Amino acid sequence: MKQHLNHPIFKTVQQAAHNLGIECYAIGGFVRDIFLDRESKDVDIVAIGSGIALAKEVAKLLPNKPDVSYFKNFGTAMLKTKDHWDIEFVGARKESYNRNSRKPIVEDGTLEDDQNRRDFTINALAISLNKENYGELLDPFNGIKDLEAKIIRTPLDPDITFSDDPLRMMRCIRFATQLGFTIENETYLALSRNAERIKIVSMERISDELNKIILANTPSTGFIHLFDTGILHIIFPEMVALQGVEIRDGKGHKDNFYHTLQVLDNICKDTNDLWLRWAAILHDIAKPATKRFEKGHGWTFHGHEDKGSRMVKKIFGRMKLPLNEKMKYVEKLVLLHLRPIVLSKEIVTDSAIRRLIVDAGEDVDDLLTLCKADITSKNEVKVKKYLANLVLVGEKIVDVTERDNLRNFQPPITGFDIIDAIDLDHKTQIGEIKGIVREAILDGEIKNDRDEALTFMKKTAEKMGLKSK
Repeated sequence: MKQHLNHPIFKTVQQAAHNLGIECYAIGGFVRDIFLDRESKDVDIVAIGSGIALAKEVAKLLPNKPDVSYFKNFGTAMLKTKDHWDIEFVGARKESYNRNSRKPIVEDGTLEDDQNRRDFTINALAISLNKENYGELLDPFNGIKDLEAKIIRTPLDPDITFSDDPLRMMRCIRFATQLGFTIENETYLALSRNAERIKIVSMERISDELNKIILANTPSTGFIHLFDTGILHIIFPEMVALQGVEIRDGKGHKDNFYHTLQVLDNICKDTNDLWLRWAAILHDIAKPATKRFEKGHGWTFHGHEDKGSRMVKKIFGRMKLPLNEKMKYVEKLVLLHLRPIVLSKEIVTDSAIRRLIVDAGEDVDDLLTLCKADITSKNEVKVKKYLANLVLVGEKIVDVTERDNLRNFQPPITGFDIIDAIDLDHKTQIGEIKGIVREAILDGEIKNDRDEALTFMKKTAEKMGLKSK
């Protein structure tokens, strides 16, 4: 293992520990990632003694004397090397838990105690940084075998591990999803048995893990685990409501839960943008609320895009996701996600394209990416046809945008222009005139040009019985 400790920081840590007369070890993710052949500059150091004292001694020995951030209550300290290695120090500890809290009662402990408290065998691996056995691997729970077999399991009884700190259930599914590993059977069963315990975890921490699942290469794996264990029912009931197929008069609809997962996986091939992936998750979220059966026709979900867009804020608020421009971006894509698909099924007019460009604004390319992912029919001929038509819609968008100067469209006249030029009867006429001018541009009656818009504005005012100043 010594060849993986060739950065000078490890020898500095060794010297600092020797100066203090304590033992220390690299532990956790950095060690795991060595065997996964993943480069990492984040290192956790466990000291058999004070982690804060060790961090301060290391900083004294480093040439640039970096600042040490420490948290006395938690016994942790952090520093960053000049070449951007993040080193975290903690004293070895053993933990016990109160059932109503995931905050542990902490006592000083041995390396064995510290490895026992780790969440998974693959995260309990440690490498000695001590002079007498520098580079020796300590693997008390056969974590290397689990890495080789691609298995996630807890070091100790999984029911205790998950009940003590239920966030570990989210981490279990997250690691399995990110790494493409299988969750060991007893560990998996314990997820279901302890699902209700997730309620004591803050939504911020849950959403942080959920976002990491969403950013995996195949996030559907994680959502299926969350669904099958019952955890998703607690943290994201709106998504669970998508699941299932109802049949009436011999007519059924697709399972919108698994359709959503397919759309999510599809979009991951084209983007690693978290919020575009969230738009994929929420694009059909209102289908259960808008589902209706029309005799002789079948199932409909009229208005699900509008209602779904209005559901985004409530979901983001409950899940402690940002209520800013990122939320508004998701709202917009959910609202508009049917528009390009509808256009791809019929003759596309310039007017329809203009309206799509103006409504989508700078997010029109992302909207097309979402629509492409949303085409999931089992009929390959239909899929090819819709995808080809979407390409034509995209080409038409480029053509109309350039020809009509519509990118980031703003009406060429303002309310002040109307006030300066027209003798108004009421302020509401400002919005009315602006709306008529906007529609004329989008319908192609006039060009997106200021002079032409001003002339049209005056003619519009005359038709309304208003005089120019």
